[in-house]
Amino acid sequence: MSRLDEFEIINLFQKSFGRKSKFIPDDVEILRLNNTDFVAKSDMLVQSTDVPPGMKLEEVARKSVVACISDFASKGVKPRYATISLSIPKTFSRSKIMKLAKGFSLASREFRVRILGGDVNEGQELVIDVSMYGVAKKIIPRRGAIINDIIITSGPFGYSYAGLKIILNHLRASPSFIKKSKLNVYHPTPRLKFGLSICNFITSSMDSSDGLSNTLNEMSKQSKKKFVITKLPTDFEVEKFVNRNRIRLTDLVFCGGEEYEIVATASRKHLPKIKEIAKVQKVPLFEIGFVTSGRGVFFKKMNQVMKVKNCGWVHFRS
Repeated sequence: MSRLDEFEIINLFQKSFGRKSKFIPDDVEILRLNNTDFVAKSDMLVQSTDVPPGMKLEEVARKSVVACISDFASKGVKPRYATISLSIPKTFSRSKIMKLAKGFSLASREFRVRILGGDVNEGQELVIDVSMYGVAKKIIPRRGAIINDIIITSGPFGYSYAGLKIILNHLRASPSFIKKSKLNVYHPTPRLKFGLSICNFITSSMDSSDGLSNTLNEMSKQSKKKFVITKLPTDFEVEKFVNRNRIRLTDLVFCGGEEYEIVATASRKHLPKIKEIAKVQKVPLFEIGFVTSGRGVFFKKMNQVMKVKNCGWVHFRS
């Protein structure tokens, strides 16, 4: 019997809730209360799978909050409150716990999210579960892409995956590239302000933390449209890194994760406004392709067309 992956496990749970649950997979959960969309999101960080070597406990705490912030950013929703539950090993010293507390406090101030409380338990390893809450009048879905929309990303891809390879496999790179890539791993920057600013100008959107291929395929599937990628959202120094270490650029860009960028679709008429906002906020916007009729995600380079399979991070499979 084959082992179930993350999505198959989630699907089993969804089916057990019955048809009345009307569950539609998205970055956040939405409840309609008194004509207001109440938004909730939970995300779990597990030490053995989510914390790379060399990451400080303050950075671990911040990353657990960033995971939820990034999802709110992709929906155009301002987060307001959070609860945090922790499983902490018995061997954790007072100093280590204080470092976690400092990380949560700094993240709370950075993103202006009030931490209300949570729970603490004992476990074999550090586990942090963050639940975040907000309200919104409009929420950008994964499934809203329209034919002739342009596909955009809020930043380059490849640095985080390169950083992990440098940390775990000691791959070669210039000192400046190593510093920048490690920073992307240890101190990721979610695009909250940008997401809140462009929400009225995009048709669909999704957080990219599970990998660009995962994100594009999920948006294509839910929108029931074909996504054609004509330009990789990356930088020249990432290309230098893959050439130096004999890695395929498409693997680094499509199959990574932990980027915490916004992937969105927008009408051509709204692109000038989005570009203007990106310029003011110094967000490195990338136009990477377009939406058309059909199904699936394809990378078109010159006269060659390659189907982009889901090679991002999937728990129990990756």
